[in-house]
Amino acid sequence: MKPKHQRLALAGAALAALGIAATLALPALKDQAAYFYAPADVAAKGVTPGQAIRLGGLVEKGSLTRSADGLTIHFRVTDRLESVPVAYTGIVPDLFREGQGMIADGRFDADGTFRAETLLAKHDENYMPPEVAKAVEKAEAAAKARPETPTP
Repeated sequence: MKPKHQRLALAGAALAALGIAATLALPALKDQAAYFYAPADVAAKGVTPGQAIRLGGLVEKGSLTRSADGLTIHFRVTDRLESVPVAYTGIVPDLFREGQGMIADGRFDADGTFRAETLLAKHDENYMPPEVAKAVEKAEAAAKARPETPTP
């Protein structure tokens, strides 16, 4: 075989191997993707139980409870428009507290509770994760745009 044909065969084999690798890798990566949702997005779009998502917002004040084992906590995440119940079992970050920004990766169960597998808390007083900040701003703008209903 001439050197030119050898190079073409090698290039063709390399492209075929790359195509096979991409075909195998992309579906696996899609299963690992977690899309960010704020509580208002969960309420508006709905989420399938078992679907992996990233939930972010503020820990609702007065909602944090700890179980007797000390490892499981229950709380609500809000974007000041909607709120979602969350359960997490594991070591809670030191900076995790009510009224602070947080992001959790996990899945919803059949009863609508978000089962967090990882829990991240904001790391200083001035920082809020960008996704959470955008979601809270969006929810506040939507709340201001709603017409007020008179109370009887």
